[in-house]
Amino acid sequence: MDDELNVTYVTLGGHVEVHKYRYVYFMIMFIVFILIICSNSIIVYLIWIHQSLHEPMYIFIAALLVNSVLFSTAIYPKLLLDFLSEKQIISYSACLFQFEMFYSLGGSEFLLLAAMAYDRYVSICKPLQYATIMRKTTVSIFLALAWILPAAQIAVPAGLSANKKLCSFTLTGIFCNNTVYKLQCVVSSEQIIHDMVILLNVALLPVLFILFTYTRIFIISYRSSREVRTKAAQTCLPHLIVLIIFSCLCGFDVLTVQLESDFPKTVRFIMTLQILIYHPLFNPIIYGLKMKEISKHLQRFFCSAKMM
Repeated sequence: MDDELNVTYVTLGGHVEVHKYRYVYFMIMFIVFILIICSNSIIVYLIWIHQSLHEPMYIFIAALLVNSVLFSTAIYPKLLLDFLSEKQIISYSACLFQFEMFYSLGGSEFLLLAAMAYDRYVSICKPLQYATIMRKTTVSIFLALAWILPAAQIAVPAGLSANKKLCSFTLTGIFCNNTVYKLQCVVSSEQIIHDMVILLNVALLPVLFILFTYTRIFIISYRSSREVRTKAAQTCLPHLIVLIIFSCLCGFDVLTVQLESDFPKTVRFIMTLQILIYHPLFNPIIYGLKMKEISKHLQRFFCSAKMM
């Protein structure tokens, strides 16, 4: 019976003194989770109800914020439960599902940012063709691909891992990321190559495309009028900030997994929490403050709420 339980469940061993600080951890992360849900949902709601925001740029922003909510929902409920539990365990199948959600939604983030970069490129560099190129059908295709492609690709290593023999039953993290590979007795070279291809498809190529696109935008804007330069700065800068923050956090994830033996447990714990906290909170703050139209509707929303 014990062997069966060992095969079925793994221990999340990345927590630091949960028995001592469980209620502090729980309250902090619960408040952060509520803030993530509320802040992202408010902006999505404003984009939904205001006809003036039914443009491709704002639709992509709404999709990005929905992606943040899904990302947080895949991690936070289990994390909060673990803080209140005597044992931090998870079934191996649920662990692989969390692995799938974490990386597929992370890949969707990069692809959505790439779609936003293309939208800005067409808007600024080809304004006369914008209505023809960025039609509703085009936007729908971009959104579908942004969610389907990463999910389909990550499903392959998740499915293959389900049939792997496990030689360890303790993860060094607080949720299931690439550390699941360290549970397996053998990680094949084919699996490593496949993961590198996925990384190239859903992260590196979109980032290179974004950098190339924004470089072209800034070159063309620099040669154009001041009005064009202002428009480029106002609409492109928030996207670049989001890209930089998310790329740095993804770098943290890679470092904590690949160099886990070089990091003290407390440092790994803090770095992992940063991955979970910063990005889902930064998105609504950046777009709420930096995007003029969204900021205007946000001010009206809160003013009307105060009057009520």
